[in-house]
Amino acid sequence: MPLPIALYSTAQVRELDAHAIQSMGVSGYTLMKRAGEAALRYLRTRWPMSHRIVIVCGGGNNGGDGYVLARFAQAAGLTVTVLAAAPPAQLRGDARQAYDDFTGGGNAVHGFDAAQLCAGDLIVDAVLGTGLRGPVRPDLVSVIRAINHSGRPVFALDIPSGLDGDAGTVLGEEAIRAEATVTFVGLKTGLFVGDGPEFAGTIFYDDLEVSPPPSAQPVPRLTRIVESEIREALPRRPRSSNKGDFGRVLIVGGGPGMPGAARLAGEACLRAGAGLTTVAVSPENVAAIASGRPELICAGFTDVEGLHEAMGRADVIAVGPGLGRSAWARAALAAVLDSGKPVVVDADALNLLAEQGGVAPREDWILTPHPGEAGRLLGVTAQQVQQDRVAALDQLVQRYHGTVVLKGAGTLVGSRGRTPGVCERGNPGMATAGTGDVLTGAIAGILAQCHDPWAAARVGVLVHAMAGDAAARAGERGVLASDLTRELHVCINL
Repeated sequence: MPLPIALYSTAQVRELDAHAIQSMGVSGYTLMKRAGEAALRYLRTRWPMSHRIVIVCGGGNNGGDGYVLARFAQAAGLTVTVLAAAPPAQLRGDARQAYDDFTGGGNAVHGFDAAQLCAGDLIVDAVLGTGLRGPVRPDLVSVIRAINHSGRPVFALDIPSGLDGDAGTVLGEEAIRAEATVTFVGLKTGLFVGDGPEFAGTIFYDDLEVSPPPSAQPVPRLTRIVESEIREALPRRPRSSNKGDFGRVLIVGGGPGMPGAARLAGEACLRAGAGLTTVAVSPENVAAIASGRPELICAGFTDVEGLHEAMGRADVIAVGPGLGRSAWARAALAAVLDSGKPVVVDADALNLLAEQGGVAPREDWILTPHPGEAGRLLGVTAQQVQQDRVAALDQLVQRYHGTVVLKGAGTLVGSRGRTPGVCERGNPGMATAGTGDVLTGAIAGILAQCHDPWAAARVGVLVHAMAGDAAARAGERGVLASDLTRELHVCINL
């Protein structure tokens, strides 16, 4: 089943479960059996050669899913070893029925023993579900640790045990590191944000035939940013087009000794399809940029007065790449913000905004902070931002308005009155100098063409991540920001 676009909180998914049980006449145990059937289907799809599986079951409904899976897998001819991470006597309701149905056929359930993890080619994690609210208990931490150190691939049911289903953070000392996860009824935000992708692996999905009417459908917490948005924002160009039809962008940055950031942003802007891009930098940087990328108009400025003419010709302005924090940088930022033009704000420009404090919010800008810059804008640490990235995004949007791009693994895009977006593309090879400047240029170039900050931010984030993935095909280590610029024009023309 393809992944849906909507992502929900764990509380919202429980509401969908409750709706199915109360309004659709589906019993909880029927949903549990459907989950077991779906889990077996995806398990055999992902590991077709695995015939011996170990299923580790907890004491709640997640454990119940595991017991159902064990029964179905055994009926399908697989060799199944079931280990109870919690005493079966504690099982209640549907989970207890799942246990009774499994053992009623003469099947054995063993107490958890790390040595028995080696009995299978594959381990199924059915220890803890989405109901976890605090740190994992010490006895279950030892279970999780043993599974992670078993040397066997792990298939998680609904969510890797120990992972927060909303924030994607590890609740306590350790969480299951799954090679794949099958999740049910609704996609959980925690699988896509924070550390979620690192622990969940490949994500499979099954709705368990739960499809409530629109009146009962909750508003998604996030939406996945998908490729169809590229065509919507950037339709096919008429043959009679000229460069003036695709926007004029001004990149303001490149302070003394820092030509690289402005050059990367400018080139990315062109690769994203902007008709004409001007880079306003310190005079000493002009030769370095112009010689390396002659398609860029490169102008040196020593005072803000000269900048006004360039701003007057621009449709979109991006400010910040390599800007620095000098008096000239502060004056340039003030001039850009007073220009009345749509603005993409990044890097040093964000740090200057944070220093000023009490900045008036505005609707026509796109802010693109990484966690450190986001922390400074909010007056907290980067670590606090990372503890709940969705909440941090909400705070940034509430305080600064406009459109906010919170960069990082699982980049988020937010704007007032809209469901935030999350990008699941990208890779660790992009954690290198200059990739943020490429993103700034790409967003500015797209904004100049579509004139919609929300669409420009979402599409810019997506094609930037896709370019990063393309650049890392031969390996993530050693990817350069300039590698992304070379891939951008391919990704944006999908």
